[in-house]
Amino acid sequence: MIDTILFDLDGTLLPIAMDDFERVYFNGLGNHFQDIIEPEKLFGMLHRSMQVMVENTEKISNEKVFMDAFATYIAAEDLAMYQARFMDFYLSGFDALKTVITPNPWMREAITLLKTKQYNLIVATNPLFPKLAIDKRIEWAGFDVSEFSYVTDYEQNHYCKPHLQYYEEILSDNKLKPEQCLMVGNDPFEDMIASKLNMTTFLIEDHVIERDNPIPAHHQGSYEDFYEFVKQLPTHQKEQ
Repeated sequence: MIDTILFDLDGTLLPIAMDDFERVYFNGLGNHFQDIIEPEKLFGMLHRSMQVMVENTEKISNEKVFMDAFATYIAAEDLAMYQARFMDFYLSGFDALKTVITPNPWMREAITLLKTKQYNLIVATNPLFPKLAIDKRIEWAGFDVSEFSYVTDYEQNHYCKPHLQYYEEILSDNKLKPEQCLMVGNDPFEDMIASKLNMTTFLIEDHVIERDNPIPAHHQGSYEDFYEFVKQLPTHQKEQ
């Protein structure tokens, strides 16, 4: 029986189109670094370093994979300065993203109802960012981080979507079996691939990402449809 719900973040818990996210994110990042590097050069370095992180299949933290790749583009003595500048951006400049986000009331109601029904809730976002940046986005979506028992981030996790190792690590860290889990997301490939491990899936269509290789979802619909789906889920008994 399903007792754990995994949620993607961007485009799922956080109602934002990826085009808007990338536009505001890269504009803010470019401004934050423009005194030390041209934005286009920085974006190229970031893209290539993130690609290395996404493709990694070794059990090395995403943070280390990213920083090791990024370090190949700069002088060794500058790495600490870049790391500090990144964290400063996530503390302040990153907040510009909040201006393009409006929390979705149906998802807020769904989370509240799932908590009432005693479901275990996990944020299964692609761990490309530090915990600070992920926690902020959870809060902007209208949730408290404490509502979730586990949140993926690039400090603690070792794999990225769409690798099955990403989902296997979540299962292992939380002592879960895939049959216990429902994966909810807006990416018909990177999120719905969880079904390959025998997880049940629900595709959120409001901000769906168009893919050439979609994987059929067990369930799909709008935010409102998902809330109606949650209403039909059974209530679990609270452990004594």
